[in-house]
Amino acid sequence: MSSAAPRTTGQDHLWSVDEHLEDILTTVRPLEPIELQLLDAQGCVLVEDVTVPVSLPPFDNSSMDGYAVRVSDVAGASAEFPAVLAVVGDVAAGQAGLLHVGPGQAARIMTGAPLPSGAETVVPVEWTDGGLGEGPATGMRARSLAPEGAEGHVHVYRPAEARAHVRAKGSDVKSGDRALEAGTVLGPPQIALLAAIGRGTVRVRPRPRVVVMSTGSELVQPDEKLGSGQIYDSNSFALTAAARDAGAIAYRVGAVADDAETLRSTIEDQLVRADLLVTTGGVSVGAYDVVKEALSYVGDEDVPGSGIDFRKLAMQPGKPQGFGSIGPDHTPLLALPGNPVSSYVSFELFVRPAIRTLMGLDDLHRPRTRATLTARKALTSPKGRRQFLRGTYADGSVTPVGGAGSHLVAALAHADALIVVPEDVESVEPGSEVEVVLLG
Repeated sequence: MSSAAPRTTGQDHLWSVDEHLEDILTTVRPLEPIELQLLDAQGCVLVEDVTVPVSLPPFDNSSMDGYAVRVSDVAGASAEFPAVLAVVGDVAAGQAGLLHVGPGQAARIMTGAPLPSGAETVVPVEWTDGGLGEGPATGMRARSLAPEGAEGHVHVYRPAEARAHVRAKGSDVKSGDRALEAGTVLGPPQIALLAAIGRGTVRVRPRPRVVVMSTGSELVQPDEKLGSGQIYDSNSFALTAAARDAGAIAYRVGAVADDAETLRSTIEDQLVRADLLVTTGGVSVGAYDVVKEALSYVGDEDVPGSGIDFRKLAMQPGKPQGFGSIGPDHTPLLALPGNPVSSYVSFELFVRPAIRTLMGLDDLHRPRTRATLTARKALTSPKGRRQFLRGTYADGSVTPVGGAGSHLVAALAHADALIVVPEDVESVEPGSEVEVVLLG
């Protein structure tokens, strides 16, 4: 990574939440499309419409196990006076060289099998004796167990209307129809449709690769023994999971100690597999805030604006933030504060929209709604700061969870919403209507 002046708009400038988000979204660009095999494309976004090359189903076929017959041959059939038809053979799914059903004839047909020529409808096997002469059948016997079932005669005890139990050619989609629109996220049903119409590959924007790392010499990995002054690293786990939830392929890097050169080296190593880098911790004004030390002068001197700009935002939690690009491919990097709640709230507001922009989605943000505040006392908020408080939302009401402290991980774990208190509001009374960001 080469050196350059840091991206900055003035150290004393206090950014609004909206200004910081706009800076991110005008910088980050969707990833270039690639052609992927169907299963590799799961979770990706289509970049072009998909047209149906062959109708689905491609031929008239039976929706039941039964007998393919002519309508006139079973008209008036009853238990007392069944229609007796000559069975000319079997029609199985995937079978070539179809039989012909003539007057007074029937063909034993299986679910999904093509309707033979001459046949006009399908009689379910339960409406017949199954060709065995033993009264109403309960199901179709296997050909190997009852070879006589495909020959001789069948008794039909009920009439059937034309095209009954027949799936018409093109009844699902027709040749030339648009199967899927550009912008569709490919989940299991969409992949099933693509396979059904014969598409083995599809052109999509790939899922972005997001590398998440925490900084801090005090951080210890779960399952390890805590020493004096140490805490477990939760941020990298939370944000890696959040990145995957947003649609990314996310990689978690173990916590990096408070050493600028080690951090720089780690980031350089990770650039090869990153479309987006996310760090937590080390962006405030402490003597050991190494992210600022390591990245303030990282960039490309030939690219205006390259490097990382560390800034203060008019929000709580999450006031210290960093954003810019690094490395030869100008990989975007978002530097988030280290307090668990601050980092998670920052992720939801800034990193999640960046990930979904890389994916090429139009729907970037969590849904928002209005809700009635249910609380025992008024909520207070610092003047000039947009505050995001954890809460639980249900049936048009939202209740705060925990306090305003940015270290309260347990409260965060029980929240499914963020209560938004605007910059110009210092107190919100119970019963007031508030804006809510829905997290789940």
